[in-house]
Amino acid sequence: MAKAAKATFVCQNCGAVSTRWTGKCASCEEWNTLVEETVPGPAPPGTGLAASSRGRVVALEPLSGSTEAAPRLPTGLEELDRVTGGGIVPGSALLIGGEPGIGKSTLLLQLCASIGSRGQRAVYFSGEEAVAQIRLRAERLGLSRAPVALASETNLANILATLADGRRPDLVVIDSIQTLWADALEAAPGTVSQVRAATQALIRFAKSYGSALLLVGHVTKEGQIAGPKVVEHMVDTVLYFEGDRGHPFRILRAVKNRFGATDEIGVFEMVNQGLREVANPSELFLGDRDAHTPGSAVFAGIEGTRPLLVEIQALVAPTSLGTPRRAVVGWDANRLSMLLAVLDARCGVSFAQNDVYLNVAGGLKITEPAADLAAAAALLSSISGIPLPQNQVFFGEISLSGAVRAASHMTTRLKEAQKLGFGQAVLPQAGELDVSALTLSLQRIPHLKKLAEQLAPCD
Repeated sequence: MAKAAKATFVCQNCGAVSTRWTGKCASCEEWNTLVEETVPGPAPPGTGLAASSRGRVVALEPLSGSTEAAPRLPTGLEELDRVTGGGIVPGSALLIGGEPGIGKSTLLLQLCASIGSRGQRAVYFSGEEAVAQIRLRAERLGLSRAPVALASETNLANILATLADGRRPDLVVIDSIQTLWADALEAAPGTVSQVRAATQALIRFAKSYGSALLLVGHVTKEGQIAGPKVVEHMVDTVLYFEGDRGHPFRILRAVKNRFGATDEIGVFEMVNQGLREVANPSELFLGDRDAHTPGSAVFAGIEGTRPLLVEIQALVAPTSLGTPRRAVVGWDANRLSMLLAVLDARCGVSFAQNDVYLNVAGGLKITEPAADLAAAAALLSSISGIPLPQNQVFFGEISLSGAVRAASHMTTRLKEAQKLGFGQAVLPQAGELDVSALTLSLQRIPHLKKLAEQLAPCD
């Protein structure tokens, strides 16, 4: 007699499986994340489904040999092509996540319209919006005449049957993967088993038919894509759409890419007609800069292969609290604490009686260590009340000893600053630099104390 299906409890945060319900997951220690899911029992004997098949011998190949570059499907959006490594590879699967309302559906609708306008077939499945709502967005974006096939469907079997019928689609968009459900699983849409099964079936279709698959994923309150982490391992590319609703800029960042670099970003601006590509983001991030106010420093950064100049703002004010406040937007709070400790211990500049506020203008998030020197310059300028020169840029990593370490792509950063009209640069003393094509006045400092002496002399 065949065994009946048994119930297990699966954590919706980490995917851990438990035989009984508990209030807290033993793996990730999150509360109230265990959901009961039914695991189908083994196939009954005599059907031939339970017997294991004998495998075949696989031909082994040497590591050396010639390989051809993967073909690309140009998206018509240069910023998206930059992030994906030159276009979407047919047969690949991409996962894009972002905050609600950040513009994911707008970007994907513009992508489908661009693909369809070139005579290729783009299919858009929405599990959250009706076709009428998508049409309204298309009219607002001026894309209502684009040849895009739309459907509002959440049943996985119906979606696969529709895709297999008729002409092979070049691009398939699923918005979103958490809304799909499979008939064979007795679980609610969005659970670990449903998301895993839907993703696996869609990827199998994309690999078999050579269609590019783009999945939209919900994010948690921490900003991570919801659902099991195995989904990010299954797809070929993982993209995050970042931005602040108070700013029009949107950053498309690749955190995984099997066909390109993982440190490239694409910059968009949200306008009434949708998302507009930003070819030179440095000019926009510095457009509203007030250079005569203390606490403003320009950081010459690198995002992938693209140089990017952004303003770092600092405000140091006397505190009325027993414990001074430290507030950071767009930068790592732990990095700020370390920098304040270095300024106190190595340069004699104390912030113990002051509230410190640090902000990266434009809603951009900076993770590069080379921003340390620009942040330190903004802090020193604010506490001393001395504005920094208007045409000066900073970059360099600061160690716990106060030494300023070299950064990567130093010449590229300086060339971008020179192109935008900056005439001075404060940078690490170490590191190779090609000064043949540079006209900037360079100030190379070995230690943070030298910069502190110029703005806030040590006691």
